Amino acid sequence: MVDTTLDRDGLAGFLRGRRESLQPEDVGLRRGTRRRTAGLRREEVAELCDMSADYLARLERSGGSQPSQQMAAAIARGLRLTPDERDHLFLLCGHRLQTRQLREAHISPGLLRVMDRLQDTPAQIVGPVGETLQQTPPAVALLGDETRHTGPARSALYRWFTDPAAARHRYLPDDHDLHSRVYVAVLRASATAQGPGSPAASLVADLQHNTEFAELWNRQEVGLRWSSAKRFVHPEVGRIDLYCQTLLDPDQGQSLLIFTATPGTESHDRLALLTVLGAERFTGS
Repeated sequence: MVDTTLDRDGLAGFLRGRRESLQPEDVGLRRGTRRRTAGLRREEVAELCDMSADYLARLERSGGSQPSQQMAAAIARGLRLTPDERDHLFLLCGHRLQTRQLREAHISPGLLRVMDRLQDTPAQIVGPVGETLQQTPPAVALLGDETRHTGPARSALYRWFTDPAAARHRYLPDDHDLHSRVYVAVLRASATAQGPGSPAASLVADLQHNTEFAELWNRQEVGLRWSSAKRFVHPEVGRIDLYCQTLLDPDQGQSLLIFTATPGTESHDRLALLTVLGAERFTGS
């Protein structure tokens, strides 16, 4: 029997304490000249957690309905909680067990702090088997919304082989074969390191029916790695040649990918245009 008792007073105190300890700079916000609140405003935290300010206020006053596991995960991400703090939050919310997917989707606070300062740059955080966890608006403009997928399709690697028309259309066709080989080699290394029953092993099993994947898997290739040079074909601005820098969090197995262009090039101009388009769509202007 799983204990689902909500610790209202404990949750209220924890939420207030975390909100008051966070500073605007910690989450990529400007402090402004009239700020009198200790830490973040309730409205700011509510937006970070994708919840209403009224609901957050009720939780902070020991009221409100029990947060679901999905809401608890959103709060943990919005408040930039460490894995230990996230687990504590789940217990306060009355959830003694977390689904594997929610645990794996919790983003490293360190990567989030870096990403908060990259809102004008294509950047995204990906998990151990290629699942996109968060994107900046320019990254959505460049690659589409990759966080909307569920189940095995959360993995870009899975979509690459099972839905190639959608997954590959923004990458230069000349690079598709190499992408496929690298995907399989990277997955082989992950499955070997993580062992049977791991997310990587499950992904291998899910893809064995795919002819292209099976043929590449049987090659037994290892050690192939991504090039930092990335060539995209965007439906609105055309070809863009970018460089991808990767920041790895080894504890979480997550990576922050940052895409840049060489100044003075046509790709740099096109990327700037794409960034503007992404900002306009994100703000709805």
